[in-house]
Amino acid sequence: MEKKIPLLGMTLEQLTDLTRQWGMPAFTAKQIAQWIYEKRVTDIDQMTNISKKHRELLHQHYNIGRSKPVTTLASVDGTVKYLFQTSQDGFVETVYIPDRDRATLCVSSQVGCKMNCLFCQTGKQGFGGNLTAGDIINQVLSVDDSDKLTNIVFMGQGEPFDNLDEVMQAIGILTAPYGLGWSPHRITVSTVGLHKNFTRFLDESECHLAVSLHSPIPEQRLSLMPAEKQMGIEQIVEVLRKYDFSHQRRLSFEYIVFKGLNDTLTHAKALVRLLNGLDCRVNLIRFHKIPDVPLDGVDMDKMTTFRDYLTHHGVFTTIRASRGEDIFAACGMLNTAEQEKQKASANLQHKPN
Repeated sequence: MEKKIPLLGMTLEQLTDLTRQWGMPAFTAKQIAQWIYEKRVTDIDQMTNISKKHRELLHQHYNIGRSKPVTTLASVDGTVKYLFQTSQDGFVETVYIPDRDRATLCVSSQVGCKMNCLFCQTGKQGFGGNLTAGDIINQVLSVDDSDKLTNIVFMGQGEPFDNLDEVMQAIGILTAPYGLGWSPHRITVSTVGLHKNFTRFLDESECHLAVSLHSPIPEQRLSLMPAEKQMGIEQIVEVLRKYDFSHQRRLSFEYIVFKGLNDTLTHAKALVRLLNGLDCRVNLIRFHKIPDVPLDGVDMDKMTTFRDYLTHHGVFTTIRASRGEDIFAACGMLNTAEQEKQKASANLQHKPN
């Protein structure tokens, strides 16, 4: 049986090619896009202004491509974590974070991750494949409070710059008039810094950029983040100085504070030197303990002291509020649990009587 192709994640240009291929009127592409992205239908039969003949033709070869979450966990603070199955049968996490008049969705871009950062649960899983643009858009459309979203951050599982073609296609749909029509300034993409796609993102997108920093000392950053070897933090900052972040587009640096490792005055001074004159902010993040990783977080007094030093020396710094600590807060823990459950089930099925 022919495997049906998802319509979700297709651009208007791709939908136009599709309708032309099947001899449909040119305007049908805009109708399909409207049904998928604006009206958010989940079945081709719901596209009532497309002829029955053409809907039947679409049914033979395509589906919408929407899927509901496999698991949902709600925190006492309102944060909700979702587990989605991807079109390639992997699993990824998506987190909904309400905060007064804002509602942010943290989406994933890959199953697992190649970057293998010491402090990240996702990196322990290895790499399981890239998400399609449809997989990414499905996360946005299929959470319970999708219509309340004000912001999207690509800070879930995976390295967005390692799957930039699909990430950029998803962003294009999120911001296009035929898609969700969002401003790119409602979207933030996080990266460890990959040389091959770093400037491409900066040149082709107006979305905000968040760089995972975690140590201003290259040798120490390398011990935490192997990607430092490919594109070092000093090289990253040098490239960023060529771009203008003084207007609506925002540049931020993510800095998880580890006890006794990167929380000293020496590190604070090095951060000030590294970022001197760059229009940016630093987000300090509390570390959520994960299994088999010999790192610990710091108390709030230490976080505040570190923040105040940076702020007093010209680096705008905030402390990110910890959310959802009671629902597998560290990225990748829910996914890991699902993988282990499936492995256990498979082993049980194949166990000889």
